[in-house]
Amino acid sequence: MNGVGLRMAVVFALAVFLGTGAAHSTDSTMTETIAIAPTDEALTFARAGEKIIAVTAYENDRVRGVDLTALAGPGEDAADLVNRLGYDKLKGEIERATQSVEVPVGDLDIPIRLTGAHIAAATNYREHAKEATVEGGPFLFPKLVTPTGARAAIPASRGMLDYEVELCLVTLKPIADDQDAAGGLMLCNDVTDRATLLRNIDPVNPESGKGFTSGKSAPGFLPVGDLFVVPRDMRAFAKSLELQLSVNGVERQRAIVSMWIWDFDEILRQARLRRATTWSYWGGTARLPFAADGAVPARTLVLAGTPAGTVFKGLHWSDYVLGILDWLYGGWDKTIAHHVVERHIAAAREAGAYLQPGDEVTIRVNRLGALSNKVAK
Repeated sequence: MNGVGLRMAVVFALAVFLGTGAAHSTDSTMTETIAIAPTDEALTFARAGEKIIAVTAYENDRVRGVDLTALAGPGEDAADLVNRLGYDKLKGEIERATQSVEVPVGDLDIPIRLTGAHIAAATNYREHAKEATVEGGPFLFPKLVTPTGARAAIPASRGMLDYEVELCLVTLKPIADDQDAAGGLMLCNDVTDRATLLRNIDPVNPESGKGFTSGKSAPGFLPVGDLFVVPRDMRAFAKSLELQLSVNGVERQRAIVSMWIWDFDEILRQARLRRATTWSYWGGTARLPFAADGAVPARTLVLAGTPAGTVFKGLHWSDYVLGILDWLYGGWDKTIAHHVVERHIAAAREAGAYLQPGDEVTIRVNRLGALSNKVAK
């Protein structure tokens, strides 16, 4: 091999090596330990069966903490305890405890009761909006699905399953029009069927949110984290968190929450402006969850949007070219947008680009907990 050929071979090998590393490097942050905030900053709760645990450590895939079950009345959970006893009294109970309880994380349930109607923000991180080719800024939609546990399976789908790590506010009490955002925090995976979403979206005005409720509200499309965290200063606490998601051990998403465009206060303000707005939902309509008195109900999840790194990266130029050709060659009974979307779906399915049966989506965030959900086979 001559000198030029050798140099070209070295360059090519380096390119392959670096490219492979970028796409397939193992996520070094996958550890068995998650930092738990001190009680001066936040109270952290988990639930195992009927047992309510104030978590003080999350190590070796086990949580350790104080059993608060004796403080709870019939049917009460950690949210009820916070509402009834208050932050400081609960903090004192935790700090005075002399005995601890330890539970494997696999035994943890959804930490508190939640509703099935939620407020969700889309394209609330600039880099995600850029990769999704949405230019109009953040927008809202209702997500109507009962949350599932931190280790529940994600149902397999003929659609195109995508993941979205999100920080979620949980309203502890109803939030009236004149009140700022308040409550606790949880992790959520805003699972999405991109095929359904794209087939129902308004291509001229994607910021309308049309198609999002249908594409994001199937059963099993909202796994939530194993911890419920009530910060003393929710705004400062939220901004310090770093979201992270991996698929089969390979990191796909990572971002500091403070990179968001709308914080929880602004999301709720925007939601109030859209109280009367309706979204199409499987042939019917849906609204954002507001009570008759105009308040956001207690135990509503407010999903704050996802950072960059989802499977969906917008439509490829070839989707447009082939879709237009499909329309020109006899597809006039459908819109050009329909043909473009179907070309994208066909190509994505052939490539196996989206989540496949057996894939495992893992979210681990210090101070907030974890969830790890496999796509059902």
